[in-house]
Amino acid sequence: MSAGIAISLFGKAGWIQQIILALLLTLSIVGFSIGTECFIGNNDRKNRHRVWMASSCFAILTSTLWIYSDKLIASFTALALGCALLWSGYRLVSYQNNYRWLGYVLIVRGFFNVLNAFDLVPLNIQYWFVFSVLVKTVSILCLIYAVQEKNRQRYVHAINSLSSGFVILDLQGYIHVINEAGAQLLGYPKATALVGEYVAGRLLGVNRHDVETYFQDFSLGKRGYPMVDSFILRHQSGVFVSLEVTASPYIEQGRLYCMMQILDISERKKKDEQLFYAANYDSVTGCLNRYGLVTTLSGLIARCDVDLSSFSILVIDINRFKRFIDSFGHIVADSVLKQVSERLKKFLRPSDLLGRLSGDQFVIVLTDVAPGESIEAASYFSDLVLGAFSQSFTLTHQSVKLSASIGIANYPEHGSDPEELIRNADIAMSAGRNADNKRYSFFEKEMTSYARDAMIDSALRAAISGNELHLVYQPIVDAYSNEVKKIEVLLRWSSCSFGTISPDRFIPIAEQSDLIVELGTWVLNQACHEFSKLKHCLDSVRLSINISSRQLIDPEFFNVIDNALSCNHLLPQQLELELTERVLIDDGPSVQSVLSRLSTLGVGISLDDFGTGYSSLSYLTRFQINTIKIDRSFVFDMETSLRHKNLVAAIIAMAHSLEMEIVAEGVETQLQADSLTEMACHYLQGYLISRPVLFPQLEEFVINNKRLSRSDTGNVL
Repeated sequence: MSAGIAISLFGKAGWIQQIILALLLTLSIVGFSIGTECFIGNNDRKNRHRVWMASSCFAILTSTLWIYSDKLIASFTALALGCALLWSGYRLVSYQNNYRWLGYVLIVRGFFNVLNAFDLVPLNIQYWFVFSVLVKTVSILCLIYAVQEKNRQRYVHAINSLSSGFVILDLQGYIHVINEAGAQLLGYPKATALVGEYVAGRLLGVNRHDVETYFQDFSLGKRGYPMVDSFILRHQSGVFVSLEVTASPYIEQGRLYCMMQILDISERKKKDEQLFYAANYDSVTGCLNRYGLVTTLSGLIARCDVDLSSFSILVIDINRFKRFIDSFGHIVADSVLKQVSERLKKFLRPSDLLGRLSGDQFVIVLTDVAPGESIEAASYFSDLVLGAFSQSFTLTHQSVKLSASIGIANYPEHGSDPEELIRNADIAMSAGRNADNKRYSFFEKEMTSYARDAMIDSALRAAISGNELHLVYQPIVDAYSNEVKKIEVLLRWSSCSFGTISPDRFIPIAEQSDLIVELGTWVLNQACHEFSKLKHCLDSVRLSINISSRQLIDPEFFNVIDNALSCNHLLPQQLELELTERVLIDDGPSVQSVLSRLSTLGVGISLDDFGTGYSSLSYLTRFQINTIKIDRSFVFDMETSLRHKNLVAAIIAMAHSLEMEIVAEGVETQLQADSLTEMACHYLQGYLISRPVLFPQLEEFVINNKRLSRSDTGNVL
């Protein structure tokens, strides 16, 4: 604008001068218009195009006008610039409070130009104004340069003081600004050497198409800001560095740039890899641990569902490895486990998996098995594994031989998730080892009952210390007087894991292991302890407790009985042990010796469920039996079957002839009670008398029972 004024006043008039003046005037007006819009943040490109088109038309009009009327040059220039200044000042005052005073200055300046266009300003003032504009323009430009340089230095110092890399890229992927930390990350000593470099040439595995796609997503905001990504950087020295890049938008002079913060995460990634390894791999063998195996299997299942393939899981258990650890120690055991894993790895294909579940259990996953071929593939591989165990394992000064058992489960036949597949393979391994000592076996649905029994057995072992067991008592009354003469102790289990479990379910499981001995000891001690609290009303009552064969042949059983009686101040005559006919069959001579000692001590012996087992009458003479209990099934059918009624009468008569007491179980109706009384049955037990009750209710029942007469027989509780 200043140059145009100078040319109009001091240059030689002519049509070339007029065209130059028209162009300068047009550029001035365009500069004010577009510059003002950018100043207030309006970067609409369509608006710029409209301004340029209007200005072009203005330049053509001005040039034509000046060629035919050069007298209008000064007035028209002043008027046009005045209007442009007024418009710019108005926009700044109206839309941007931060530049309001600049807007007021432009308005004043615009009024001066408009007044000058109409010759309202003296000539000497015009000369002064032109001179002052030229001088002030130069000084202001110098001041602006100084301020910009100061700001640039402050900006450079600020980004160089960052500990992380700082980079600004244009949307084509070229470096626009970079700090010293960023240059060092890229392997350059100076940041200036990287300005203008193409960033894709520094990132491993990133090409031009990737860069274009990245910045397209960035400019369109598809992923949201900030965008966080990880890259592998190829250092100038050839070293690879892991970088984390956080990208945000940056606008400069109306152009969108990508501002990035770059962090060297090599150490963090190394630690993450170490943590990942510790979380997913076994420290001894280097195989996948349980967590890593389950995670990998989850991905494998998803893949198999897509391509309709299958896989097999082999759970390999080293037999009697705990005994090996007890003999040689954990250090030697770890050495053997490493040898086992190395031998197993030799048979694996690249796609197969090897994991270690626990101390002595390994898992092999055979992948990419075609449907219908899983059995053959798993069998073949099991033979290879067992062959590896046939060779001795080397220790420090000797060698040892170990054996293994293998359980196999196939996906998807034997489970739909990793835990179920591993569990079923483990069940197959345990079931196979306990059935004819098979070396490997495939899972079958029938094996789940074995697994449930194992789970119940495990939970039962913790039931005593966990206070999950309790006792209930069922009174046995005299058939004639209705007085309580005996009380049978019954065990109940309320499991935290399985809920209430029937004795018919957990007692047989306990009898299959030594747990029945510990369980029976707890019942005996607890029952005697609670029974001793009611001695004031139970002086003539016997406590009847069920005993298993394993308890009878236990060397400490007699001492357990004696200790329970003495600690609770009970007489041997107050205790009666109930046995089944199966107990007498399992170990006749040993049982006979124990029963003889108990009988000598004064403890009563009762034969439970008489008539449902082998019912050999020789038991009644060979063993010291005091009481026979008629099974509830015979009592229940007395009302409908004459044969059962006659059989019950015969049993009662036989007991009388052998001078034994007789107890009828399962008495539920008054008609049954009356019939049994007529047959001279000594004692009655069943729901007609009382259901099994907790200990606090037992005392109440006994006290109320003493008040009843023979005619009052009925269910008291």
